[in-house]
Amino acid sequence: MPDPRDPRDGPADASPLTRRRFLAGTATAGAGAVVASLGGGILGATGLLEPPGARAQVAAVAPLVVPFEGIHQAGIDRPAIAQPNSIVAAFDVVARDRDDLRATFVELTTRIRALVKGEPPPPIDAAFPPPESGILGPSIGPSTLTVMAAVGASLFDARYGLAGQRPRQLMAMPHFPGDVIDPARSHGDLLLQVCAVDEMACVHALRYLMLGTRAQLALRWMETGFHRPDAIVAEGKTTVRNLLGFKDGTANLPVGGDGFRDRVWVTPDDDEPAWAVEGTYLAVRLIRMFVERWDRAPLAEQEALIGRTKRTGAPLDGHREEDLPDYATDPDGTTTPLDAHIRLANPRTAGSDANLIFRRGYSFSRGFDGAGLLDQGLLFMAFQRDLGAGFLTVQGRLANEPLLEYIQPQGGGLFFVLPGVVRPDGFLGEGLFAGMPHP
Repeated sequence: MPDPRDPRDGPADASPLTRRRFLAGTATAGAGAVVASLGGGILGATGLLEPPGARAQVAAVAPLVVPFEGIHQAGIDRPAIAQPNSIVAAFDVVARDRDDLRATFVELTTRIRALVKGEPPPPIDAAFPPPESGILGPSIGPSTLTVMAAVGASLFDARYGLAGQRPRQLMAMPHFPGDVIDPARSHGDLLLQVCAVDEMACVHALRYLMLGTRAQLALRWMETGFHRPDAIVAEGKTTVRNLLGFKDGTANLPVGGDGFRDRVWVTPDDDEPAWAVEGTYLAVRLIRMFVERWDRAPLAEQEALIGRTKRTGAPLDGHREEDLPDYATDPDGTTTPLDAHIRLANPRTAGSDANLIFRRGYSFSRGFDGAGLLDQGLLFMAFQRDLGAGFLTVQGRLANEPLLEYIQPQGGGLFFVLPGVVRPDGFLGEGLFAGMPHP
């Protein structure tokens, strides 16, 4: 069987990316992102929906302001349907000391607050550099913009005296079977995710944030993401498709429900530092898809590898997308192979509910590689209260799955998403510095 990475396999045609046409509520179907389950992730759309967690909600047709303040940061469950465009950027912190690091978080918070409101840019003084890029013109937003901040394990080394504040499960991303990890596209002290209905708004926001923190943050790696989001939130159903062509979002945790809250947000009862309460662990994976090889695989093979039908998204033993697979009546994998992706990721046993994670990923398309093959795939992002019970357990089940013939994890990292800011004078990461003596 030929190697999917063999340049002799040749490139395949690519579909053009959709960009600003998302602005006026044209989000109806699409090419989305794969998640811990490549056939069962969640992606989103254009509006702030209220209240999150309703069984079916219609997306707004115009960009909105997503409030910055909240117990949790925006960009996870707010908006309930994820925006169609995203940039994830990881940084090495080069702040001089802990006071400088604290000032960095304050500056980031001040700039994020201004960005999400979509306020007009300040007047320009020709004697000084412009205060922002100007690429959006005189009218900036609101663009349904969110900016989410998370920290990596490396921030808690000896530099800033924060070792005792490290979330208990936070570590560098371990190596898993099938990984071919590029260190230049992995890990980081700080990760920012910018999401908006407009790709230009994402670019503008990232540049504005970097403009105010260049002396403290050095860009380590970044990835742009896109998808065609759902028009509504409907539990057990989605129109989103990943770049393998399968529906993505069918089996995700419903936003805002009890199961979501119990599995995503850190609580006071967890063995975590006090400042981490209402935060969450984030697993990021940059997963290359060998799409030329996949496009030439028989449909029956594709469906057996994923565990769902390609056209409808129904499980192989069902008829509708929302049907639950009944693995108990198929113990030998006659209908759904035992090593199908969705069966490995969620075997639906008595204890596997504890391993559910919330996925909110994006697709990426980075051009082509030196062999002339399309460089496309998934910017996988999964949130969970317990990293060990969540992503690490699920990823362990996927070790050596047959789908690895067509995909290859190449980067990413493990991070902890900071709790939200609830006071007008508060700032992201404030709890990290509360009551700590100077190092």
